[in-house]
Amino acid sequence: MVRRLAITGAVCSVIAVTVVVVSSIATPAPPVDTPGFAVTEAQFDEMFPGRNSFYTYAGLITATGAYPGFATTGGDEARKREAAAFLANVHHETGGLVHVVESDRANHSRYCDATKPYGCPAGQAAYHGRGPIQLSWNFNYKAAGDALGLPLLAEPWRVQNDAAVAWKTGLWYWNTQTGPATTTPHDAMTTGAGFGETIRSINGKLECDGANPDQVQSRVDAYHRFTAILGVPPGVNLTC
Repeated sequence: MVRRLAITGAVCSVIAVTVVVVSSIATPAPPVDTPGFAVTEAQFDEMFPGRNSFYTYAGLITATGAYPGFATTGGDEARKREAAAFLANVHHETGGLVHVVESDRANHSRYCDATKPYGCPAGQAAYHGRGPIQLSWNFNYKAAGDALGLPLLAEPWRVQNDAAVAWKTGLWYWNTQTGPATTTPHDAMTTGAGFGETIRSINGKLECDGANPDQVQSRVDAYHRFTAILGVPPGVNLTC
């Protein structure tokens, strides 16, 4: 800040200039307060060393803008645990962020529910798993597209062609959908229900309550690795 000095005479201008110069050096403008994402790019790289180049960190950061409550709710540990939980489930769904499109092509035609009034305008085999959460079924593409302002029912391939769109569909499910559970994965991590409830929300019918303990353990193992990378305890209720 420039302060005017109440000094008369020729000395005034010299002193004033001196004050301005010293002030500009000693008092730089304060940085803008922009808290970073709970996971740094270096940590992201450590979590997914062999990932497909499609899944960029920049795309993830762009996508978080669509759901500002994601990994920003609660204290530092809570935020990091939620980020770890999301990324652990993503790791499981995509084989470590390797698969962009569902690898079992034999299943591609099964995700069209023709009883829906909007049908499957992109074709019966167009709604297979894509992206970090492996978004599937025509009704999920429609719901995600409606929420994100994107024509995903008509153009489901956008999820495999745009990294930010792909990440947004994953965050859409994480923050808004309960699946077979009673809470969204986001709420499960921010209310203390625990990582196990995120598994139930995402694939509970096929994995939880003893249906496929190996798949559950795969998710839990990834969650343990990621919380360790972030330096936070994993919390409780890790299985379903």
